[in-house]
Amino acid sequence: MSLKRQLFLASLLMLLIPWAGLRFVLELDNALRQQALLQLEAQGLRLSELAGDQLLNLPVADADNVIYASATSQAIEIDGYGHEWPGFDESDGTAAWQTIISPAPTLRWQATHNDRYLYLLVQRLDQGLALYNPARPGQAHERFELWLQAPARELHASVRDQRWFIRAGAPGDVPVLRAEPSQPKDSRIQASWQDKGASWELELRMPLPAPGSRLGFQASRDGLAGDASGTGLTPPPLLVQESKRLEHRLESQLSPGQQATILEPSDWILARTRTVLPQETSAFDDLSSGQILEKISLNLLSGLIRLYQPEPMILPREPNRLQAHHLPDNGLVRHSDGSVWLASRHELFGGRALLLEQSLDQLLTLSGSTLGSVLARSLMIILALMLVLLGYASWLSWRITRLQKLVEASVDDDGRILGRIPAPRSRDELGQLQQHFAHMVDRLQNYNQYLESFSKRLSHELKTPVAVVRSSLENLAHGVPEQDRAQYLDRASTATERLRRILHSMSEAARLEQSFEDTEKEPFDLAEVLAEATAAYQQLDPDHRITYSGPAHDCLMAGSPEMLVQMLDKLVDNARDFTPKDGAISVRLHPLDQHYLIEVFNAGSSLPDHGGVDIFGAFVSRRSSTSGGHLGQGLLIVRLIADYHGGRVDARNQRQGGIDGVCFRVIIPATEAKARTSP
Repeated sequence: MSLKRQLFLASLLMLLIPWAGLRFVLELDNALRQQALLQLEAQGLRLSELAGDQLLNLPVADADNVIYASATSQAIEIDGYGHEWPGFDESDGTAAWQTIISPAPTLRWQATHNDRYLYLLVQRLDQGLALYNPARPGQAHERFELWLQAPARELHASVRDQRWFIRAGAPGDVPVLRAEPSQPKDSRIQASWQDKGASWELELRMPLPAPGSRLGFQASRDGLAGDASGTGLTPPPLLVQESKRLEHRLESQLSPGQQATILEPSDWILARTRTVLPQETSAFDDLSSGQILEKISLNLLSGLIRLYQPEPMILPREPNRLQAHHLPDNGLVRHSDGSVWLASRHELFGGRALLLEQSLDQLLTLSGSTLGSVLARSLMIILALMLVLLGYASWLSWRITRLQKLVEASVDDDGRILGRIPAPRSRDELGQLQQHFAHMVDRLQNYNQYLESFSKRLSHELKTPVAVVRSSLENLAHGVPEQDRAQYLDRASTATERLRRILHSMSEAARLEQSFEDTEKEPFDLAEVLAEATAAYQQLDPDHRITYSGPAHDCLMAGSPEMLVQMLDKLVDNARDFTPKDGAISVRLHPLDQHYLIEVFNAGSSLPDHGGVDIFGAFVSRRSSTSGGHLGQGLLIVRLIADYHGGRVDARNQRQGGIDGVCFRVIIPATEAKARTSP
């Protein structure tokens, strides 16, 4: 089995514990939610009977004709400023403010109450406060009208219907007058009116009306026709009061972590109460390591449970209103503050509804406490598995160290191979690595042997100049005209000099780069060198047609003509090995603006589309020639000589004159070559 699979299986053993624990927690959470939902439904039925008795005599609120009064225990001072109001935000028009949307929301208000008083805060946004001048009563001034209609069960109409009006002689406390001819002051109602320049604010306190009363008001400016804004005159809006008494009765029936809400059919909140979970007050320093671990585990479990729980339904909520007409089958809902609850809805008299909710934090706490012992046992198992993995890692480390020592013992400091690496006994990745090292050492040993016998294979490199000398001497021996003797002698002398320099450079340096350092650069005509060498190749090889095309002279450059001829020897020799009998080999020279382009084209062969190996690398040979003893570095010498002259070399498949073949190109920068001659 491979090392990767072994580590994978070992990791799977560690994953089994959290996976099993997570599955258990999710199943436990689902069971607790189902059980809690059943309990909520049974508890909601009992609470709905309790709440229904309190709502029998209350009229059902209309969504568009309501003044909502929230309950508060906060003391409110009547000074014309609403800063002490619960949830007051003057810049936020969507908080607890109510308004008439049509024709324009120029008047808005808030209402709240306690056990004794009803408080009303009214703002007009489009104009400042116009004061009342007793000396000029006909002058335009601000007038605020208020009327109260008692529930229909009241016996006397005079008790049921009451009207008041207010006009400000100066900012601050203002009297509230009854709407009667004598206009007596009603001391039961306290009012304060403040001017804010571009707007005004009125604050009222009056005795708390009976449940089911209707309350209306209107702000107008006397002396200006059609300038009135308010809730309208008929019928007055129903005053919906949040019931603190009903909330107290519901709260006594709730368990920790539950909340109950009673809603009108129009989603107004009649009562809402909530019991919080008991908070642990233990200081962090007083917790033991086990308790800290338990708390961390509980937080992780809570996060995982929320991740895998069904997506809760979002309950849209406005100030003092809650939309909960339909609940999902799983009972999961999410409020605007992000908290998630388990909810149950129950219908009440008159279309009202009771919404009973259970916090999921309590369920998560219960499931986390249940898993305390499981987590402790799991921790012990994980520690044991860690020890097993530690021992396994130590064994792997020992194997790697042993392989390192075997590799170091197989090679000395000078790079000589001292011995072979033994074959591995295991079949995993470390065993395969040891096998690869053994193969690498074997290849290096073969390479060293190749280098030791390198001198015996140099004959292949010397055959061209020797052949030139031999052919010239044979021609002289057969007797040639006097005019051709000088030509053969000069060719033999040139080849002999080339042979001497090649042998000299080979004896002085083991590498071609060293021969570059010892070779002096000299000016020469590249065209003449190529033409002369090509003519010699054709004379030596009657089985191929070797031709030169290009300028005959005036291609001056600086460098080593012997090395360029050696480079051309390699290219032509390589072309002969891959060209069929009577095939064409062409040597071309193209003088360009900045470069000399040398091309050697041979017909009848092609390069593979994806060779995978650099043919210009060291000891790389793809010859099919029957000539033995080839060094496999001919094209490497071509590349090194081209690099020495500042050029580059490449090879590609090409088609010339309707014949497919391979073209080797050597590009030498002419400017760089000439610059080398500068002193």
